[in-house]
Amino acid sequence: MASFQDNLKQLPSIDHIARLELYGDGYEPEASIENKPGSQGSLAVYYKVSLDHGGLTPNAARDALGLFAEHVQDAHDHPGKHPNIDRLFKVIDEDLYYSVKAVPKV
Repeated sequence: MASFQDNLKQLPSIDHIARLELYGDGYEPEASIENKPGSQGSLAVYYKVSLDHGGLTPNAARDALGLFAEHVQDAHDHPGKHPNIDRLFKVIDEDLYYSVKAVPKV
């Protein structure tokens, strides 16, 4: 199985993205992932699966968990340590859907 770092090398560039905004039922984003150190890997994973699935769906979340590789077990064992992975668990468990907007850098 590929590691998280190996998977990141295969993902589309996020250099042009300032942040991803995740929208549920409302007009305000329920969450965002900034393009900054510590969250760039999550941004890249979420961006890839949202492109592939047209948003963050349970199937997209399953794909994302595969890309997070070794971090998934750590997130499972330590809830709250990896909030972007925790969100994926919730999407799957609660059958949620988020539309995703990539906000470009200016």
